[in-house]
Order: sequence, then C-alpha cells, then structure tokens
Amino acid sequence: MSEPISSIPVAPKPRSHFNNWISAIGGVLALGALFSFALLVWMDFTQGDKNPYLGIFTYIVAPGFLSTGLVLVFFGAWAQRRWAIKHAATVPDKWRLDFSSPAQRRFLVLFGAGGVGFIMLSAFGSYQTYHYSESVQFCGQVCHQAMNPEFVAYQRSAHARVDCVECHIGSGAQWFIKAKINGTHQLIAYTLDNYNRPIATPLKYIRPAQDICAKCHWPEKSHGNLDRTYEHFLSDKANTPYTVRLLLRVTEPRADGALGGIHWHAGPDAQVDYYATDDKRQVIPWMRVTNPKDGTARVYRAADFKGEPPADKIRRMDCLDCHNRPAHDFPSANASVEQAMASGTLSRKLPNIKREAVKAMLQKEISTAAAAPGRIGDYLRGKYAEAADTAPAIAEVQRLFASSMFPERQADWRGYPDNLGHKDWAGCFRCHDSKHQGAGGLVVPASDCTSCHTILAQGKGAMLEQLNARGLEFKHPDGELDPDLTCSDCHNGAIQK
Repeated sequence: MSEPISSIPVAPKPRSHFNNWISAIGGVLALGALFSFALLVWMDFTQGDKNPYLGIFTYIVAPGFLSTGLVLVFFGAWAQRRWAIKHAATVPDKWRLDFSSPAQRRFLVLFGAGGVGFIMLSAFGSYQTYHYSESVQFCGQVCHQAMNPEFVAYQRSAHARVDCVECHIGSGAQWFIKAKINGTHQLIAYTLDNYNRPIATPLKYIRPAQDICAKCHWPEKSHGNLDRTYEHFLSDKANTPYTVRLLLRVTEPRADGALGGIHWHAGPDAQVDYYATDDKRQVIPWMRVTNPKDGTARVYRAADFKGEPPADKIRRMDCLDCHNRPAHDFPSANASVEQAMASGTLSRKLPNIKREAVKAMLQKEISTAAAAPGRIGDYLRGKYAEAADTAPAIAEVQRLFASSMFPERQADWRGYPDNLGHKDWAGCFRCHDSKHQGAGGLVVPASDCTSCHTILAQGKGAMLEQLNARGLEFKHPDGELDPDLTCSDCHNGAIQK
C-alpha cells in the first residue's frame, strides 16, 4: 500500500550560489555605480556640453566601479559554489545570507540602510563631481599636476578669470566629443607618466580663435592705435634705463576703404593661409593671401621652397598665430628681471644687477625647483657679498624663477615661442623678411621699426618728455643695427648673443 502523497518528503530547493555576502556587497556597489553612471550621463547631455573632463568620470570611473561590483557578484557565487563542493558534508554555506537568523536579520537591516546611504552619497558625489571637474582648480592642480607651469602662468595672465574649459573646449557637440577622446589620452599619458616635457604646443585640438576669442574680443570693434610703453635696461654696470613709448597700429582705415594695421592679417578684407615645416610653426616657407571679395590670390614662397605644400598642412591664419600665449605666457629671464627693475621690486643700485640676476636664473646646476633658491642665493651673494640690497634682491630673483621657470617640466620661455612681436622670437619676421617672393617679383615686405609702430618717444629722462606725433626713427641703444639681422638674431631672452 502506497504512502499518502502528503507524507512524501519534499527535497529542499537548492539555494542560489549568489545568496552570499560577497555577492551582496558587489551588488550594492554595482547598483550605486549604475545609478551614478545614469545620473552623470543625464547631466552630461542636459547641463551643457562644455566639460570634457566629466567624460573621464562618466565613461571611465563609473563603469570601472560598476565592473568591480559585477566581478564581486560573480566571484561570490563562484566562491560559494566551490566551498559547497568541498564542504558539502559539513558547512556547505560559508557566506550564506540566512534570513531565519535573528543576528543576520539585524545585520541585514544595517546593511540595507548602509546600501541606501551609499546610493544617495553616489548621487550627491556624482553631482559635485560634475561641477568640480570643470573648475580651474581641477584642471590646473588635481587632474593635471603635469600642467602646473601652465596653471601658474594662467594665474597671472589677463585671462585669469576665464575658466579653462571656456577657451580649450567651448560649446558644440563636435568639439565636446573630440575633447572627451583627447581627455582620455591625457589621462592615460598622465597615469603612465609618459607625457611630454614640456607640454607640446601649439595644441592640435584647439578650436579656431573665431569660435573662442571672438566671443569676447569682437572683430567688429576696431581698436585703433594702442599706446604702449616698454621699459628696458642695458646690461651695463649702471643698469642704464632705456624706454620706448610707441603707438601700436592695430587697426586703421586705408585709402581703399579696407581696414589696415596689424589686425588686417585676420580681418574681413584678407584671408591668409600658410604652411609651416615645423611643429611650433616658426619656419614658414609658403603663404597665400586671398581677397574674399573677388577670390584673387597671391602666393609667396621662400627661395628654397619648391612645389606645393600638403593640402592638409595648410593653416588658416587667425588670432592665435600671433597671440599664441594668451593665458600661458612664460616671460623670459631678461623680461622678468626688467619688469622687476621697472616696478622697483629689484634694486637698480646693485651694479650689473640685470646681467647678474639673469645669469643667476640660468645656472646649469639648477635642475630642480628645490635647488633653485640655494643656487640663486649662493650666486648673488658671491657677486655682491653682504651689500644692503643683496638679501631683498636674492628673494626677488628667487620669486621670479619660481613663477616663470620649471626645470622638472623643462618649461620656460625657451620651449614656448611667443609670436606677439619680434624681439626674442622671429614672430612677425617669420613672414615679413623680404625673402618670400610671389609672381611678378612681388615680395612680402620686411617689417621695419615703423611698419606697425609709431615711436612717440625713446631714451631716458627728459628725452621721454619730447613726444613726436609723427613718429621717431628707432635708435638702437647699443649702436647701429645690422640691416641683415632681425631682433631675435641677437636677443634671446637671456644675455645677448
């Protein structure tokens, strides 16, 4: 006689191997990361598209935590199964969640509360991460410690109140995506410590100036002439001052109704394209000037350049081709010392202080920022012993070095050409050298000292009170100029060649 159906024992349902504390912890971590990822993606597409660094958190960090959580989930199941196979006869469930246990129930309540708190903190952290990752502090100090020289230079620039992302990224989906990809490359290079020293410029992925600069610097608003005074000092015992006051002819009307002056190069009446053979755009053997009104073009070549340049290497000239250090200017040792002397923070009473201060900053033995103060102090004390102005001079030269020269990053003016002018770098003379010839014997005229300037006064003392509205002929303070040389052939930002 068969037993009643109700008395047949029912085999217990096997417990899932995912029923363990390791998988539970991994599940909470994965859930929090998934929530953060969703929130970051939502902010990424709804709160503006100018922050490329958010992509690092959204598409690298958050998925990383999500992956870690999922790995823990499956690792816990694998570990639980392996334990059950080996210890089936004794304790098959080492990390099992047992809801029938009062102790585990209390712990589960705490664990659940902690999990909810973790998810809430993930949401709050994601929101704060979004805003923090577009801050100047994040760009210059946290993520980009490699950018410390640029960050220091940025803080003293005229654009110190403009956020980094405003110029480096701007708006628009196309550049946003490019910035995300480039930001990922930067993260990898920084993590592997194989980034360039110094940071290579000009940047390959910088937006055209018309998209960035023109938002504040309206091309429709001409500036006319700008009055500028440049204070220099000779490298002699008396530190003889020599000042030049001039008008920069930025924008001025021409007889044909077009706008002339310096800004003609990027103005509406001409389109200038050029080809540079080096990455820093200092050697320009080919250029083309196009009239936008009738489409006619004039091409100029250096004597040793034959053929045509690669089409993908031709660049349209814009503001950044001259204003190439708008927020990250590295003044030369000579310029830093002269500025300090002009402002009175470096005493001119010390004989030859200009020359010796520059030499102190350029000692070959200074290979790290930490070594600079001691080396500079020893050098200047050896030149001036214990003169009354020695200690303040040492402190000022040490400050100048710390704010403009970064030996660990090999970053100073020598690695970053400044094309705004022509004193220490070729600048304007990259093209205006009378060596670029076009059809019919036309040449790009060489700029002289009155092409873009009107010198109002020059010299020192009473000479500076004798203004001449028609302009003066430039008088070089150290003798006659060689017409075959440009300024940068002698001036190099240090002691003259």
